[in-house]
Amino acid sequence: MKIDAHQHFWQPRRGDYDWMPKDNPLLNRAYAPSDLAAHLEQSGIAGTVLVQAAATVHETEYMLGLADATPFIKGVVGWIDFEDQGNLAHLTRLAEHPKFLGVRPMIQDIPDAKWMLRDDIQWAYRAIIDLDLSFDALGFPRHLSYFATLMARYPEMRVVYDHCMKPQIRDQRAGKNAFSEWADGMSKLAEETTGCCKFSGLVTEADAGWTIEDLRPFAQHVITAFGPDRVMWGSDWPVCRLGAEYTHWLETAQMLTLDLSADARAKIFGGTAAHFYRLS
Repeated sequence: MKIDAHQHFWQPRRGDYDWMPKDNPLLNRAYAPSDLAAHLEQSGIAGTVLVQAAATVHETEYMLGLADATPFIKGVVGWIDFEDQGNLAHLTRLAEHPKFLGVRPMIQDIPDAKWMLRDDIQWAYRAIIDLDLSFDALGFPRHLSYFATLMARYPEMRVVYDHCMKPQIRDQRAGKNAFSEWADGMSKLAEETTGCCKFSGLVTEADAGWTIEDLRPFAQHVITAFGPDRVMWGSDWPVCRLGAEYTHWLETAQMLTLDLSADARAKIFGGTAAHFYRLS
């Protein structure tokens, strides 16, 4: 089964997508399952993991409602407020839903890069472990060392690093070294933690005129460091539309993995996600 391990639906009218630019018509519009269905059918994708895009429990409940009504949504990664221990009640309740997989705090948007290590939010990681949920780690290269520290504290927590931790590919093209420090940090996560990595988000971290060769060293490093059984492809649709349409990014990802065995590619494009998220 081919799985898209990372996609979004949203309804801006609810007013809780604080990151969304109001003047961007590509993003600032509603996206629903009917908008994605044709892309999945064309690409042979049998199921998806729907991931939060708003820092509210209301959006998580909205996504679970969509999942209840949409067979191709195999699971939902939601959100709770790590800064409010009272949200343990929300997490415990949400965990009872058969399609609720885990949570993703929007760490990339938090000014304090060390936020994840604050004493007052450690309860949330312990709850994730106790409830046998997953943790989607969303950040930038500046967060790499802090995620390594976090996972050393909680080695039993099931974690996946979103979007290859967003290497700044556009800087590499501009003559800056965006690769070395990012690559070292990713290798450390691969070697010292049991986490997986989402093969996603690369096209939106590259220039508008990106080529497959711009992406290749970053994709190859992730796959080599983590191995196919710890890498899962995701579209990041509709955010990916800023850099490529759904099928263009999927075809690019497939081209970037042509040198792998059929078994390895089957893992990256479905097997790893099914295993990590325990999808039926």
